[in-house]
Amino acid sequence: MSGIILFFVAINLLAFVLYGIDKWKARHQDWRISEATLLWVAALGGALGALIGMKVWRHKTQHKKFKYGIPALLLVQIIIVILLSGAAYLLSYSLNPVGREQRDNTSMEYLSQYPGVAEWVDSMQTVGSLRDTFIRNNEDLRLHALCAAHKDAKGTAILVHGYTDNALRMMMLGKLYYDSLQYNILAMDHVRHGQSEGDAIQMGWLDRLNVERWIDIADSLWNGVPIYLHGISMGGATVMMCSGDALPSSVKGIIDDCGYTSVWDEFSGEIENQFGLPIHPLMDLASWMCQLKYGWNFKEASALEQVSRSTLPILFIHGGNDTFVPTDMAYTLFGAKKKGRKQFWIAPGSAHAQSYKDHPKEYFREMKTFINTTTQQ
Repeated sequence: MSGIILFFVAINLLAFVLYGIDKWKARHQDWRISEATLLWVAALGGALGALIGMKVWRHKTQHKKFKYGIPALLLVQIIIVILLSGAAYLLSYSLNPVGREQRDNTSMEYLSQYPGVAEWVDSMQTVGSLRDTFIRNNEDLRLHALCAAHKDAKGTAILVHGYTDNALRMMMLGKLYYDSLQYNILAMDHVRHGQSEGDAIQMGWLDRLNVERWIDIADSLWNGVPIYLHGISMGGATVMMCSGDALPSSVKGIIDDCGYTSVWDEFSGEIENQFGLPIHPLMDLASWMCQLKYGWNFKEASALEQVSRSTLPILFIHGGNDTFVPTDMAYTLFGAKKKGRKQFWIAPGSAHAQSYKDHPKEYFREMKTFINTTTQQ
C-alpha cells in the first residue's frame, strides 16, 4: 500500500509540474508538451495534480477535453483509491488482527471450561512430559509446537488450532488423545500465532506446508505409528488443504472440525455479514493484494479443491448451529469428496468450534470409530 501511495504522489506532482512547464512554453512560444502526454499523465493517476495545475497555471481551462475530461478522470481515480484503501484495510483486518497477545495470555483460563484439562496441562508441563519444540520452515521462520510422547503410543495426533488461537488451546483434544487413545500429541502454532514467528496469518493455505513439515518431525520422533491430523476451524481448513497433497504413508486419516470450504468463501461471507459490503470488487482487489504481498490468493486457498482430489479417509465434524463457518459448508465438503472413506457428524445445536464442548461423549465416539476403522485398513 505504501508503494501505491508513493506512486500517486509522484505522478500527481509530475502532472502539476508538466502543466506548469507547458504553460511557460506557451507564453514563450517554445516547443510544447503534446496534449496526449498531458492527458496520459492525468489518466495514469495524475488527475488531481493536473486539475490543480490547470487552476494554478490557468492552463487548458477552456479546452473541453481538459475542462471536462480531467475532472472525470479525477472522479474515477478517487473511486479507485477508495476501493484500494478498502481492500488494503480488509486484508490487514483479516491477516493482521489485534488481540493475539490477549488470547495467548488467557489460554489456561480458556482451558478451564473443559473439566480437568488445565490441571492436566499444568501437571504435564511440570514433569516435563509436555514440551516446547521449535523448528525452522522453508521460509526460515521459527515455528513452535507442544509435544508429548506416550510411553505406550498407539499413534500420533497432530493438532491444528484455529484463527488467532494457539497450540495450548488445543489441549482439550490433546488430553483426549493422550489419555483415552494412548497417542503421542503434537500441537502446532500457526505462523503469527502463539510462539511461532511470522508477519501475517496464512489462513491455512501456506500453513499446510508447515503441517507437512511437522508430519516429517513426528515421523522422525515416533516412527512406526499411524498419524492423524485433527484441526478446528482454520485448523480444520488447514488439514483439509493438506489432504490433496502427497502425504507420507504414515498419515492414516484427517479430522476436520468446522473448517471452511475456501478463504474466498469465508471472507466473502464475513464481508457481507460484518460490513454489509458487496463482494465485488473489494474481494478481488484484496485477493490480488494478498497475492502481491504474501504469494497466495483467496481462491487458490481452497479446502474444497483439495478434498475433491483426496484419497485419505476424512471425518467431517460441524456444529449444527454454526453461523461463522456456515454448516452448509460441511455438506459441500462432504459431497466433494469422491475417493476414499468419509464420515460425517453434525453436532446438534452447536455453534462454531463448540461441538466437543457441547457433546464430549458423542464427539469422542465419532473420533474413536473413525480412527479404529481407518487404522485397521
